[in-house]
Amino acid sequence: MVMTLSNFNKKKVLVTGANGLLGQKIVKQIITEKNLEVIPTGLGKSRLPEDLEITNWVTLDILNRDQVITQIGIIKPNFIIHTAAMTNVDQCESDKEACKALNIDAVKHLVEASKIYNCHLIHLSTDFIFDGNNGPYSEEAIPNPINFYGWTKLEAEKIIQQSKINWAIVRTVLVYGIANDMSRSNIILWVKDSLEKGKDLQLVNDQIRTPTLAEDLAAGCILIVEKRANGIYNISGKDVLTPYEMGIATAEYFGLDKTKIKETNSLSFTQDAKRPMKTGFVIEKAVTDLGYSPKSFMDGIGILAKQLKLANY
Repeated sequence: MVMTLSNFNKKKVLVTGANGLLGQKIVKQIITEKNLEVIPTGLGKSRLPEDLEITNWVTLDILNRDQVITQIGIIKPNFIIHTAAMTNVDQCESDKEACKALNIDAVKHLVEASKIYNCHLIHLSTDFIFDGNNGPYSEEAIPNPINFYGWTKLEAEKIIQQSKINWAIVRTVLVYGIANDMSRSNIILWVKDSLEKGKDLQLVNDQIRTPTLAEDLAAGCILIVEKRANGIYNISGKDVLTPYEMGIATAEYFGLDKTKIKETNSLSFTQDAKRPMKTGFVIEKAVTDLGYSPKSFMDGIGILAKQLKLANY
């Protein structure tokens, strides 16, 4: 990339997993705001929207320690926002070695590189580090994961906290949004699509979450960069909802038949990995310290609806 005087003085932000939902949102927001320089990275070629005109994509395998050390040494970012992870909870349970490699070993590589090159590492974590007995949780709550995914994410947190680098851990909950390649769904898209096809749905009413709009999570990560914040931050939505309530809200927004959504409980479903029942986050610290201001769930649905229209989906 050609270095100009305008971007020479900008802080560099390297984003791992830039092809993913959160990674795409972070890259887009940084490019739009123009006060930081973003270096998007990922495994393979860029799948970022063409209108972003990405010219500095870096192919990076975070499982390859030598590659991580070398590339970060070349780029010398001021900040690394680490979004890449294995997040399919049931897959993590069935393929523990792959989950451990991506969620723990890769973090070790990034911590090592951050120490060598004095990078501020911002790491994405999850509500699944908790057992779900006492949610919503504050940053001071004691973790107690009940599945392998949650355990790996907690282990990664410990590695980062015990390091000598500058770090921030961003814990989030049930992220929803639309990525450029539309390869992954979310509860809003699933409910909308199912009801439009006339299907009956069963949604649980005994789990609670604070669903998080991907754009809000991206904004929270960028606020941490701009404020050079250290420590743990809960960055999630502000509405405490059950999946059933999320489904009803989606049906109401799109004017679909909500009588097709039936309430049920978690005992009705069999999954490889146990889920925490009641999580969600208390976000006052992020609001006060960072100026974080998430959308309501209904506003989030509205944002997705506009994006769907633009994508002709």
